[in-house]
Order: sequence, then structure tokens, then C-alpha cells
Amino acid sequence: MKTTPVKPEDLGKSVIAVPPLARNADFSLNEAANRALIGFLEAGGVRSLMYGGNANFYNIALSEYARVLDFLESAVGPDTWLLPSFGPDYGKLMDQAAVLRGSRFPTAMALPMTFPATQAGIAIGLRKAAEAMAKPIVIYIKSDNYIAPADLGRLAKDSLVTSIKYAVVRDDPLQDDYLRRLLDHVDPRLMVSGIGERPAIVHFRDFGLSSFTSGSVCVGPRGSMAILAALKRGDWDTAAKLREAYMPLEDLRDGISPIRVLHEAVRLGGVADTGPMLPLLTGLDEASCAKIAPVAKALKAWDAALDTARAAE
Repeated sequence: MKTTPVKPEDLGKSVIAVPPLARNADFSLNEAANRALIGFLEAGGVRSLMYGGNANFYNIALSEYARVLDFLESAVGPDTWLLPSFGPDYGKLMDQAAVLRGSRFPTAMALPMTFPATQAGIAIGLRKAAEAMAKPIVIYIKSDNYIAPADLGRLAKDSLVTSIKYAVVRDDPLQDDYLRRLLDHVDPRLMVSGIGERPAIVHFRDFGLSSFTSGSVCVGPRGSMAILAALKRGDWDTAAKLREAYMPLEDLRDGISPIRVLHEAVRLGGVADTGPMLPLLTGLDEASCAKIAPVAKALKAWDAALDTARAAE
């Protein structure tokens, strides 16, 4: 596992995968399935893994937290950056920060709290969490005006921020006054596009963001990494063409449930048996799974063919 401090230039080296966390029928950790998924991602070139919402860290028990972190640390390769999350409420932030402080993880992502919370209270809580962890944190912005831009800027200026995962959904990602105001106060190299492949081109081309997170990369890692490579060289047309392969799965995630569809897609696509979802979430019904299965299998097959075609060049 990569344990050195994460610098802005590190963020663009890999798509930041946001995988599910596989469980057994009794909700215990399925180590073999999680290792299979991690190995699949690493074989596809992915070297950054973020365990947050898709991994259902919102509902993880404090009694299990250290054990899960120890397992994940042992499951990745030496050059893979593994990013756990903590929170979202203030009590869990502080309790889990104590665990993270004594760990080898160079940073962790603070899960976003929406209620009960205020912008000023969020800024105070994030500062306290970073200080308690004694490490800079990743800030996850999922809702409009989650944190005041000036407050975010002060946290970054005080070296308390590793990066910002920006995941506010817009009908048109180009029309985003909140993102523009945030970028008036923080270096765009710290900002990561946090909503998968769909808005990544706009976020790179028009806002100067440095990388993007992806759930669908867990089914198609090579293609997602190819999108990142195209974005970094400013080849927007190639990025858009590659992105088309991900839209059927992304459409299902947006139409049904981003977290639950991805959890089933990894299983139905034949990557790893993700098992049941940890409450307070549940898996999807048969009708939904019947829609997901062919889409997930098609993306995985396309991704494998992409790798084969490159090997033949």
C-alpha cells in the first residue's frame, strides 16, 4: 500500500475507483471476493481505491472499523493508494479519526453529512477531524453549498486537505456556479471529479480538475484508465468515444440507485461475488438485476477486448 503523503500530482496517475465492499451472507467481510475485485482493478491498471459510499462505510460499525482497514491494507499491492472513509457524523469522525491516526493510511475521506449540519459547523467539524487524525483529509462535496468556498480555502491553506471529491450532480455540468466559486479559493489540482465518467470531460476541459472517481471502473478498468489518459492529453474526442461504453451502466445507476446497481453489477458481471448489502441498504429485486446483468457483462467483455486489441498492436 502506498503510505507516502498524497501530492496533487499523484491524483492524476490513476482513475480513483470507488468499489463496493463484498460481504458474506451473515454480513461478515468476504475477504476472498474483495481480493478478487481489488486484483481485477489492479490488473486493469488502477492504482487508487476509495472505500466510501459504494462500500457502505456510512453504516460500518466502529467495532469492525479497524479490522476492515487492516484487511484492506493487506489486500492491495505496494504501489496502490488505498483511501478509506470516516464519518459522516461528528461522533464517528472523531472516534474513527483516532483509529486512523495510528494507521499507515496517509489520508482518509470525510463522508458528507447533510442533516443536522450547517456550513460553518461542517467547516469546524472537518478541521477538528483532520487535527484529530493528524493527517490531511479528503473532503467529499455531494450537495450544493455544502461548505462555504472561503472556509474550504482556509482548510486547504492550513494544509488540512489532501483533495476534494466534487460530486454535485448538475443537469448541465458546465453550468456550475458553486464549483467556480470553490475554485476561486482552492487549487484545481486538488479537485477531483466525483461522479464517474459522465461529467469528467467537462470537469477536465472547462474547470481544470485533475482526476475522476468511478464506480463503473470496477467492471471496466482498462477503458476507464484509457479515458483518463485521453483527458490528460486533452483528447476530448477519444475520451467521449470511450465513455460511450460506460453510459448504459451509468444510466441504470442514475435511474435506479448508484450504489445498489454497482454492487449488483460487479457480481452479475462476473468480477466478484459482492453478496448482500450491509444494512441499512438492501440489494435489488430480480427485475432490476435482469436489466443490470447484460449491461455489466457487455462492459466487462468490451473492456477485455480493448485490452486484447492493445496487446495486438
